[in-house]
Amino acid sequence: MTPAKAPADHPRIPEAKTGILIANLGTPDGYDYWSMRRYLNEFLSDRRVIDYPAWKWQPLLQGIILTKRPFTSGANYKLIWNEERNESPLMTITRDQAAALRARAQEEWGDRVMVEFCMRYGNPSTQDVLERMVEAGCRRIVFLPLYPQYAGATSATANDQLFRALMAQKWQPSVRTCDPYFDRPDYIDALAASVERALEGKKPAKLVASYHGMPKRYLTEGDPYHCQCQKTSRLLKERLGWEDGIIDTTFQSVFGTEEWLRPYTVEHVAELARAGITDIAVISPAFAADCIETLEEINGEIRESFEHAGGKGFTYIPCLNDDPAHIEVMLNVVRDNIGGWV
Repeated sequence: MTPAKAPADHPRIPEAKTGILIANLGTPDGYDYWSMRRYLNEFLSDRRVIDYPAWKWQPLLQGIILTKRPFTSGANYKLIWNEERNESPLMTITRDQAAALRARAQEEWGDRVMVEFCMRYGNPSTQDVLERMVEAGCRRIVFLPLYPQYAGATSATANDQLFRALMAQKWQPSVRTCDPYFDRPDYIDALAASVERALEGKKPAKLVASYHGMPKRYLTEGDPYHCQCQKTSRLLKERLGWEDGIIDTTFQSVFGTEEWLRPYTVEHVAELARAGITDIAVISPAFAADCIETLEEINGEIRESFEHAGGKGFTYIPCLNDDPAHIEVMLNVVRDNIGGWV
């Protein structure tokens, strides 16, 4: 489209649209050493994730961690890799989520909206996707990080990367970032329905709600993540109509030597087994899509910890992924933020 009364050589301006951009953590391009090293370097160099001074952290990261960890992480990714599409399950699921959200958004708003997804680390990068959306005419963008609970190391760094990408734009679109959705009734309903479906309506002796961990220090420094995780667990218990004590909130994926949020999932499930609770279910309410932390860590390391301690029955309840109820939650969050734009 050329503006009215513009000279003949005026650059073409695409018809204005509103963009909806969902973002997840990211994934390596492959499970080989160099793909893993590039991904881990970007992830572990993020000061939102590891906030140690660079002079202290980078020599350790570059000299030791990135020499060894790509091999072990690559082996874990290989166990869950989507060989048919040659990508990680997180990539497959996030693409499917974007496609489902795009279909629902177009039902509601037609061609006035454009729905895309990006990754904080790896590809498709936030900058590349934002640039493509701007070139397609998105003058306004609703940005939804796919983290139900807010944390500096997840939601905030996703926003940071979006803002950095905006700095490269000559004509910046208006942007609205979405609040976390950890206590939305529709999200809690979707979680509860996934529990009831997986357990076929039965009540377990224990449901372990395992959230991604973070250093305990972050809580004392003002990060609300721990409190929001606790509230999600409480609301889930209330929605299911269960009594106190059935749902335990725990934290996984501990890294480094400092103390992280407790209890640690891998230790807690073993303690349950030794205490005679030999049948449990595990759910991961902090993850919007199944990934290495759920498919390999929970169904691998954490399951093994439980079984080695005497546990018999271990049920992993999948993430909400592209379940229609989850897509409706995303659409409702967008609705709350897109008002006046379409």
